[in-house]
Amino acid sequence: MKFMHRHTEHHRTERIGWLRAAVLGANDGIVSTASLLIGVAAANASHGTLLVTGMAGLVAGAMSMAAGEYVSVHSQADTERADLSQERAELASDPKAEHIELANIYMHRGVSPELARQVADQLMAHDALGSHARDELGISEALTAKPLQAALASAASFVVGAALPLAVIVIAPQQSLVPWMSGMSLLFLGTLGAIAAKAGGAKVMIGAWRVTLWGALAMGITALVGSLFGAAV
Repeated sequence: MKFMHRHTEHHRTERIGWLRAAVLGANDGIVSTASLLIGVAAANASHGTLLVTGMAGLVAGAMSMAAGEYVSVHSQADTERADLSQERAELASDPKAEHIELANIYMHRGVSPELARQVADQLMAHDALGSHARDELGISEALTAKPLQAALASAASFVVGAALPLAVIVIAPQQSLVPWMSGMSLLFLGTLGAIAAKAGGAKVMIGAWRVTLWGALAMGITALVGSLFGAAV
């Protein structure tokens, strides 16, 4: 069988699994660690306490992100496997009905009835389960759930993100730690949002603004809470 020459294409959906997990991990690493440190600093904690708090937050956050992503994405993978198992059983018990179902999907997309039946014939003869997985269930190789990949991407990116606010503690003056932490963390978040938007093909400024806004809100609230508790103590 001869295939027509096809030019090579690279689509961003191929990276959506690990990109989503990596962006989420890095964003959470910056926001949660910076917010935690700002809240503790606002309560007049010592420099040593801030370092210990930051390291504890980094380790706990990375493990939490890995476990959360693994469980969450594994649940998605379990659902996909269950749907495929059900579809496999339906193909075995009533292939004619499944053929009609697949042809109807193509007709609803604008294909003529005769051509839709021919396409369903050929695709089911080639890979019946794969055809129904893609066109009926919306499960494809590019978007299928990969729990371990998501867990590792989230944990690694969280560590990188959390390390940035920790580095600020080392270089920032003790008396102006909160302004330094806030400003640098917002810069980190804006850069992360821009990079993620660029990698995903979205508008850079919108991506940067969205991440920075929510980060500023989180840090502002924790700074307020830390000040109130520090005054109470």
